Amino acid sequence: MFRNLRPDAVLVQAVIAGALSFAHLHDLAAAAGQDGWKAWAYPVSVDLLLVAAWRRMRTDTANRDAWLWFAIALIASLGANVATAGMLDLHNVPPWLRILVAGWPALAFLGGTLLAHAPSPDPRPAPEPEPAEEPVLPDLTVERAPEPAPELPPAAPAPQDIAPQLTPTAPAVPVPPALLDHARKIADAHRAQTGTPIDAGTLRARLGVPAALADSIALQLA
Repeated sequence: MFRNLRPDAVLVQAVIAGALSFAHLHDLAAAAGQDGWKAWAYPVSVDLLLVAAWRRMRTDTANRDAWLWFAIALIASLGANVATAGMLDLHNVPPWLRILVAGWPALAFLGGTLLAHAPSPDPRPAPEPEPAEEPVLPDLTVERAPEPAPELPPAAPAPQDIAPQLTPTAPAVPVPPALLDHARKIADAHRAQTGTPIDAGTLRARLGVPAALADSIALQLA
């Protein structure tokens, strides 16, 4: 029951508020020198601009022009209501107010034209991009040629199959006969003193010869 009465109460309140605002705008326009039918046209112009801006804000909340013209129409309506409430002497209206009232029709025409011809947003949602179709590849059978077996390296010979290497008995470095005689004397003296044969290291140190030559001498003295 209350749900059915609520819209009626709101409608009655809107009619009363509109009538009072309409009367205040008429009185202000008449006081500013707009008599006859012109005084009645001013409140209609203000209220129509207010409604047009409000409808534009309902459909496009991001439209700044709609908010601007709504604020202008609201200030004009509130200003007339306050001015006719005893804040202004309607029998002695200042010149600036007469200028504002006289210039209002052009301002209201500009605002109404801009609101009427503003592009409306598209209410339909943006279409979602269709997923790209994956290309269908034909079934291909790939036959691979058999790879040849890798060749194995030859097997290493067993240790018993390896022929033993003979140690050469010939000297690797030729030894002069005089140097060999001198080395033999040193070796005999070393054996007489120590009782052991002379080695290649000692022979090298005594003769002052390279290691390879000392090895050849020691090999021939053995």
